[in-house]
Amino acid sequence: NAAIPGVIELAPAYTSVAVFFDPVAVTKESAKGGDAFDWLAERIRAVVAAGADRGRRVRTTRSDVRLAEIPVCYDPEFAPDLDEVARHAQISTKEVVDLHSTTEYRVACIGFVPGFPFLAGLPKKLATPRRDVPRKEIPAGSVGVGGAQTGIYPLRSPGGWNLIGRTPLRLFDPTKNPPALLQAGDRVRFRAITRQEFEALKR
Repeated sequence: NAAIPGVIELAPAYTSVAVFFDPVAVTKESAKGGDAFDWLAERIRAVVAAGADRGRRVRTTRSDVRLAEIPVCYDPEFAPDLDEVARHAQISTKEVVDLHSTTEYRVACIGFVPGFPFLAGLPKKLATPRRDVPRKEIPAGSVGVGGAQTGIYPLRSPGGWNLIGRTPLRLFDPTKNPPALLQAGDRVRFRAITRQEFEALKR
């Protein structure tokens, strides 16, 4: 929203933001006052400071953040690592499902593959190390736990997270705008569904 001249795109991560910019446009703007990189960095710092101040003022009243409900089937066929996560947490598989599906998460960033949401807020009890040997192929829609995060594989891909369920929703569709179902900053809740409900939604 700051519309800094020359800035093309932003890519947020957990603790940083990549800023893509047109060096020619930035150089033209900075010609009025010195070094192009310093000019851009100064404006970015000003925007970040203003945003942090605004964030402090509206944090308790903000209502424009989306809450997405993602149906997940925790059936054993879709959850080959559910037992391992339960063993690591020293609780039952039902307790894993209950904990995972009653927590509200926040999309910290999108990455790894297009549309993959890294979700912050996983209960500490469910934090489980990634698999020693990654799988060569994970089905699209698989819900996993990797370290202190949970996430959803939007596309068929390799991966090393512990798989505990699957959603029938399509998280990435290049024909849509935006192509990713979830965006950084969104809130997410998982809703446990049966295998029958999964098949019905998949259709």
